[in-house]
Amino acid sequence: MNGFNWSRFSVRINIRAQPEALYKAWSTKSGLEHWFLREAIFISNDGRTREKDEPIEAGDSYTWYWHGWPDETKEMGEIFSANNTDDLSFRFGKAGICTVRIFPYQDEQVVELVQHDIPTGEEEKINWHLGCKTGWTFYLANLKSLMEGGIDLRNKDLSMGETLNK
Repeated sequence: MNGFNWSRFSVRINIRAQPEALYKAWSTKSGLEHWFLREAIFISNDGRTREKDEPIEAGDSYTWYWHGWPDETKEMGEIFSANNTDDLSFRFGKAGICTVRIFPYQDEQVVELVQHDIPTGEEEKINWHLGCKTGWTFYLANLKSLMEGGIDLRNKDLSMGETLNK
């Protein structure tokens, strides 16, 4: 595809929820574990592990673990910005930088994730552009499902193997 930008993508979803609840879903251990991760560990600049409902701050580092994957599969990165209302950004391991914005549209909120600075080698195009976009699409759908109806779509069974929601 000539002209296709493999170094970035964006995904958006509309959600009927309060913006404060959506921001907490992205910016706290308890929030991320509700819809996205098996475990989220955030370490503050001074080396302290953040409490489950304590918001992240710029300069924090993290380690993330997913349901359906062994502990050896983890992501580590750092928080670049977190404004405590509607915008945050973080390094997503070697796969680039993610920026999340929450903004109103009519009577809903839109959650937009932009992943940029993605390396553009052939393997990275598959693993980090296509793979991450597929993953974020699923997880944003899961965030909507949990916020609007309380149904968690994640596979939490490690023995099940590869599934759409793993």
